[in-house]
Amino acid sequence: MPLAPANDEAAPARILGTVTADISRAERWEHFRCRMGGFRNSYIVEPGLYALGEPDANADVLVSANYKLSFDSLRRELSGLDAWILVLDTKGINVWCAAGKGTFGTEELIKRIVSSRLDSVVNHRRLMLPQLGAVGVKAAEVRRRTGFKVSFGPVRASDIPAYMNAGYRKTPGMGTVDFTMRDRLVLTPMELNPAMKRYYPWFAAGVLLLFGLQRDGILFSSAWNGALPFLLLGLIAVAAGALITPALLPYIPFRSFALKGLVAGYAAVLLATLIPVVSNSQDEILLRAVTFLFFPAASSYIALQFTGSTTYTGMSGVKKELRIGMPLYIGAAAISLLLLLVYKFNEWGVI
Repeated sequence: MPLAPANDEAAPARILGTVTADISRAERWEHFRCRMGGFRNSYIVEPGLYALGEPDANADVLVSANYKLSFDSLRRELSGLDAWILVLDTKGINVWCAAGKGTFGTEELIKRIVSSRLDSVVNHRRLMLPQLGAVGVKAAEVRRRTGFKVSFGPVRASDIPAYMNAGYRKTPGMGTVDFTMRDRLVLTPMELNPAMKRYYPWFAAGVLLLFGLQRDGILFSSAWNGALPFLLLGLIAVAAGALITPALLPYIPFRSFALKGLVAGYAAVLLATLIPVVSNSQDEILLRAVTFLFFPAASSYIALQFTGSTTYTGMSGVKKELRIGMPLYIGAAAISLLLLLVYKFNEWGVI
């Protein structure tokens, strides 16, 4: 079939630049910042065609996302090789997530093949895509409209040289994801940071205000002494949902992330009640009820956010868990607030 027409047949190939496999110290620092915070949302590379080393017309063409961490991970593993890297506009999202969202997809791939005039850059018609992008790309459609044959390489970029040396054949290990504890722990800052920056400050302010508010005004000593057990339990709930649950993921019962987080949350809260400052607050039945209702639910909610970072669930599974879990989380928070208000009114002698 004929190649899809470019806007200007006489236009030269558009090669955005030449890159190397070396990752600079500045880029390593950027990678650290990317994994630790919101910096990753703007860590992108311009979509288009790049030369890695000194590729010629027979060099392989590898396709990646314009999330710079993905782009850098690919070029770092291609040390000693000369190749072309075609970067798709995935809106700064990694290959796997972008394939699920549709931005690492058939139309975008065809668009980049045409706009870069890849047919004039290489003599062959082969493209190597990451296996995790397969869900978003219809290989037959790409070949029908561009003439380029799509093959899906290994899951991990580190296996690409071995894959090439083996005649573009994958071993069974190249097609599977281990998702080890190290892999999971690397991802935990993505959940810890939002929980501590977005939610915990509001939670802490609310708890301090609630316990500090007295009939004759706001008292600092009441706020600190009353809120301290809950402030600690809040930190423990975040750790249970965002750190303990991902770390022990295969060992916690249930397939549901919400239930895994709930189990971890209850276990963590039970252990926390052994801490004197927390156990002293458990003499009041209303506070004890809030302790075992709100904080395990908070852990469960945070753990549920980790589904997007794993290989364990698909989009439909995440939506199902959210559909079931959100009303329960809202209910647990509402009941907890009601119990705390009853506690305060009782403390003031109103009821």
